Amino acid sequence: MIKYLIIDDEHIAHEIIKGYCDLLQNMQLEKNCYDGLEAFEYLNKNEVDLIFLDLNMPKLKGFDFLKTLKNPPKVIVTTAYKEFALEGYELNISDYLLKPFGFDRFLKAINKTFSTSLPERTIVAQEDTVTNRIFLKSNKKHIQLEIDAILYVEASGNYVKVISKNETITIREKLSSVLELLPKEIFLQVHKSFAVAPKHIKSIEGNRIFIEDYIIPIGKLYKTNIIKLLK
Repeated sequence: MIKYLIIDDEHIAHEIIKGYCDLLQNMQLEKNCYDGLEAFEYLNKNEVDLIFLDLNMPKLKGFDFLKTLKNPPKVIVTTAYKEFALEGYELNISDYLLKPFGFDRFLKAINKTFSTSLPERTIVAQEDTVTNRIFLKSNKKHIQLEIDAILYVEASGNYVKVISKNETITIREKLSSVLELLPKEIFLQVHKSFAVAPKHIKSIEGNRIFIEDYIIPIGKLYKTNIIKLLK
């Protein structure tokens, strides 16, 4: 479960962000805060995985509030002021959403925030298992999937199949676009139409990779990737 906090002095902003989050699985609103001081008091006693942070607020500006936190969670800035973007990235924010923003741009920010490299801040699920997740759009709904559970991805015409341990999700997207969302260090392209998670490889024989009950071909142009892997 991704626990999040909204910090914004405008009620409509809270409604929009919560509405977008409600379209996604496992997004849990912990509190609506309307200024930095209210959020500071809450975070002194509670932890969240993500903050949606406005900048131009009374009492305590957004970045000034952020500087008061010793160990801040992931932060997505939501503001109408693009001139503060550089300062935001110096504070290691995950993304910078300019108001008004649509759901597609919002979803891209969520994917960017929670599909970074594994050594970075992780999410603690209800069973206390460490996971890293991504949202995929399929059949007009957004499905949340654990990246560690993905065995391989396969391009099929105008679609991409994402094969995990428990399910296969088909999305209308290019393989290159899907690979941009996945951590490069834990996925390896082995064919023009296939990329695999090496941790799930059972064996490699000739020009074939065996992962569970699946057989994935190795393309001629990608053999060097396999050679590097075997070394």
